Amino acid sequence: MYASRYALFGARARRLRVAAGLTQAELGAAVHVVSTRITQIERASGAKPTLELARALDAVLGADDLLVELWPYVYREAFPDWSRKFMAYSERAVVIRQYAAHVVPGLLQTEAYARTVLSVGRTLDGRQQLEERVVARMGRQTRLGAADRPELWVVLDEAVLRRPVGGPAVMREQLERLLDTATESHLTVQVLPFDQGEHDVMGGSLTLLTMPDDSEAAYTEGAHYGQLIEETGEVRSFALTYDRLRAAALPPLMSLDMIRSVMEDSHRGANVPSRSERRRLAQEQLQQSGGGRLRGGGRRVPRRRPRP
Repeated sequence: MYASRYALFGARARRLRVAAGLTQAELGAAVHVVSTRITQIERASGAKPTLELARALDAVLGADDLLVELWPYVYREAFPDWSRKFMAYSERAVVIRQYAAHVVPGLLQTEAYARTVLSVGRTLDGRQQLEERVVARMGRQTRLGAADRPELWVVLDEAVLRRPVGGPAVMREQLERLLDTATESHLTVQVLPFDQGEHDVMGGSLTLLTMPDDSEAAYTEGAHYGQLIEETGEVRSFALTYDRLRAAALPPLMSLDMIRSVMEDSHRGANVPSRSERRRLAQEQLQQSGGGRLRGGGRRVPRRRPRP
């Protein structure tokens, strides 16, 4: 019995390396890492391997994708128990429908945005776990470019666009990523504007997964919890709720226009000085040019000439 999935991955890698007649140094050279990195992997110590490294090891060792298939299980260990089953389901889903109340869904996050989102929360246990979660999240996105990629439909609450996660630069890059979905036929993004008012999923986020056998599951998530629902009646109820949200949201083209507008407004806002800053700059310019000071309303007060 192995202590963790990482330990199982390391044991499999070592067994394959020995069967191939390679030393750790030879295997490291073949996959372009130092031999100590191979030692760490086989002992399940240090940073976990990236998906790219798992693929390289598979290719060199002729493992027929064994290590690649183990890789997702290794990285799920970095996430809370309640999210692991959902991740396993989503990796097989053929259709994914999501409503996001607070942040951009993981499958559409940029790395900088993901790092910011994953760096907060009570379930995080140190920097190494943060890095593992970021690598895992970015690794999951590779499926969007695969031959068996799912159909992804996302409804974003307007709050998702307006919350400056990570600061202006990070948020601008993230909004640009959302705009890129316009060129991807399997991705659809809608925005649910504030003026639609209250709805049934205000407290958290909702995901509906359609599996290859046409069965469905629902997943609800809050800040520190998540629940996978498989009971047919409950899933049907959540599907109806999602359809109502999708109907209330802006159409896809209008949604992209809104994302673009928010991005441009945020960019302008980040570069426009505040009112007090503008007054200070104006006052300095007037003083440098010999002009008068400004009244509160912005009018120039001429300097008094000395009496003769």
